[in-house]
Amino acid sequence: MSTPVETPATTSLTIGSTPVGPDVPPFIIAEMSGNHDGSLEKALEIVRMAAAAGAHAIKLQTYTADTITIDVDKPEFRLSEGHALWGSRRLYDLYEEAHTPWEWHQPIFDLARELGILAFSSPFDPTAVEFLEGLEVPAYKIASSEIVDLPLIRLAAQTGKPLIISTGMASVGEIAAAVDAAHSTGNRQVMLLSCTVSYPADPASSNLRGIPVMREAFGVPVGLSDHTMGIGAAVASVAFGSVLVEKHVTMSREEGGVDSAFSLEPDELAALVRETKVAWQALGEPRIGAREAEREGLRFRRSLFVVEDVKAGDPVTATNVRSIRPANGLSPDDFALVESKRFTRDVERGTPMSWDLV
Repeated sequence: MSTPVETPATTSLTIGSTPVGPDVPPFIIAEMSGNHDGSLEKALEIVRMAAAAGAHAIKLQTYTADTITIDVDKPEFRLSEGHALWGSRRLYDLYEEAHTPWEWHQPIFDLARELGILAFSSPFDPTAVEFLEGLEVPAYKIASSEIVDLPLIRLAAQTGKPLIISTGMASVGEIAAAVDAAHSTGNRQVMLLSCTVSYPADPASSNLRGIPVMREAFGVPVGLSDHTMGIGAAVASVAFGSVLVEKHVTMSREEGGVDSAFSLEPDELAALVRETKVAWQALGEPRIGAREAEREGLRFRRSLFVVEDVKAGDPVTATNVRSIRPANGLSPDDFALVESKRFTRDVERGTPMSWDLV
């Protein structure tokens, strides 16, 4: 592992003109991946859906089968037979099916800009970075498997654009090396994503408690790239300080698409946007006590009140003084101190009990 570059801790960054950090609602990325199913029209439909659902960004993956692997049929170039989604498939064939044609990027990005949603991508080799620079993307995402490709990380970071690095499978040393590589270029707009590289991922493997640990260890904002089914893990991550959530999206799981089995449908993406914002709003401050919103409620706590008209000299009893709402009288626990004492004057029913009455 290389020697870490000394850098000030960063709590937030900006993608395009949108701030990402703890002081704003979570930034939501809709990952298209290969769910366009080989259709540009379907890809554009996914962009429209993501914008309508309120996502902040649509993200692509920029590679071809030849830039990410080679056309070889050897055991190490095939997924394991027991893989949940792509068992025994050749890497080359899978990437040939899932890639987004580079000529599609421009119309996809143009539509996104027209709809007011950001669009960027994950480059998988230097030619992808060069191509995406020509499209003026606002940020770069480094996929989990590429975290060990430090030259690629440095190349993307040298653009000065925000760099989002997924950390699935990575050790502490590998994450440190990746952050170090990005920072070595002078780029301080770097963030990490907690991630579990399993498709779909078991929520039990999400390890959300690692999010604040990662933030403190590396001094950068941390989000979640989530491959679990549904939105539960993603919403929960906000409570642990996640400032960004990335989820794969599809128009319909039933219609297929290489990643559709663990992707969100339109109503689920809208729910993710809505509920992560609610979770962020609910965080509050690290203190215990009445909130400003509870001011009215404080008026209606229980206290001791005179509940019957009494005359001077009458004793205080459980019949004429009771613990009721509202909260203007003595504490309910003070009844033992005033019971059997005598009223000093006539008191009207509905008067809060006070020490000067006995």
